[in-house]
Amino acid sequence: MVAAKNGNISYRIRVRRGRGLPTLSMHWTPPAGWSKRAIERELAKVAADFERQCKAGEVISGKERKEREAAAAEEAAKILTVRQYAENMYMPAKRIGLAENTRDSYQRCLDNWIYPKIGDKKITEVTTNDIDQLLLGLKNEGKAHSSCVKCYAVLNGLFKRARKKKVIEQNPMDLADRPTPRKDEIIMDEIDSCTVSEVRYILECLDKEPLKWRAYIRLLIDTGCRRGEISALKWNAVDFTSNQIAIASNVCYTPDAGSYLDTPKSRRIRTIDVGPDVMALLKEVQREQIKNGISQFVFPKRGQNSEPMFATTPTKYLATFSARYGVELHPHKLRHTYASIGITNGADVASIAENLGHSDKAVTLRMYTDANKESRKRASDIVRDSIKEDTPQDSEKHSAG
Repeated sequence: MVAAKNGNISYRIRVRRGRGLPTLSMHWTPPAGWSKRAIERELAKVAADFERQCKAGEVISGKERKEREAAAAEEAAKILTVRQYAENMYMPAKRIGLAENTRDSYQRCLDNWIYPKIGDKKITEVTTNDIDQLLLGLKNEGKAHSSCVKCYAVLNGLFKRARKKKVIEQNPMDLADRPTPRKDEIIMDEIDSCTVSEVRYILECLDKEPLKWRAYIRLLIDTGCRRGEISALKWNAVDFTSNQIAIASNVCYTPDAGSYLDTPKSRRIRTIDVGPDVMALLKEVQREQIKNGISQFVFPKRGQNSEPMFATTPTKYLATFSARYGVELHPHKLRHTYASIGITNGADVASIAENLGHSDKAVTLRMYTDANKESRKRASDIVRDSIKEDTPQDSEKHSAG
């Protein structure tokens, strides 16, 4: 019995259901003016009815209710198709921890490659053979090895989550074959970068280009930064005293979100040294901007000083530059060039990785330790020169013979 502040009396009824099960309880308040005998008689009825409901499972605890709802959701998920499960459960969960452009690449992988093959199949009926056929089909269609591996990763994540949530009893990915490169792809699998002489030619050609693009492309060559990082560069991140820039933002693009500002891919700010000649170009760009109203961005969108350059603009410019001067250039090739020339000429991998914004230097090693054509030729020359060289000891041995 519990007495309230207003003087009303209520009764707490508790039902113990046995070991391991939580006790259930309810409160009953008799109407005002009832006699003691009437209250006792009605209380006995209410208690008996509540006990019957508890034993029949009509009344359960909050924890049990949540468990039942989760179990019902799992059972409902078992009749979902792959498409329904991915859209209603997998992708909403992935959106929490994925960057927008990564989420977009997952969605495109589902839309273009996975849904057309197994999207309408019940998730509980997908077999390892279905997965192998899907991945083999991509390979036979000539899709790049990286695309096949991406599709494998998305499938693996989707079915791993379904197994963890008990939507499926067995994961068909457990025995699925991870894609391997085609033989012709192994031969062509070389990082696309420029030699030192090619970079010198590019710099000569740049001298004929507009100031904005001279500065932009020189920054790509000098720092190895991503195009989005240079497009997002702000004046407050340029230190003319120490000849350094701080990479704190990244311009990204997806069809759904359009062009937008994000954090760098590594999720942290990094500071990079820039050559004095490139900094001098930036100073010229700043002076030109001041004439027309300074922007917070070093390379603003044309006609809109409040926004950074559109994400794809540098790629389009380099395509016209390539056609004009007979070279093959894209922003990522210049990034590869920075790393390749640096490592080939003795720069330590840790520093190159830091400047590139790789959170793990193993990524840098995996991508760039394969020497380029120029360094391979140098290695061959060293071997040949060593064989040709006739040391004094060799001469004595020959004479003695």
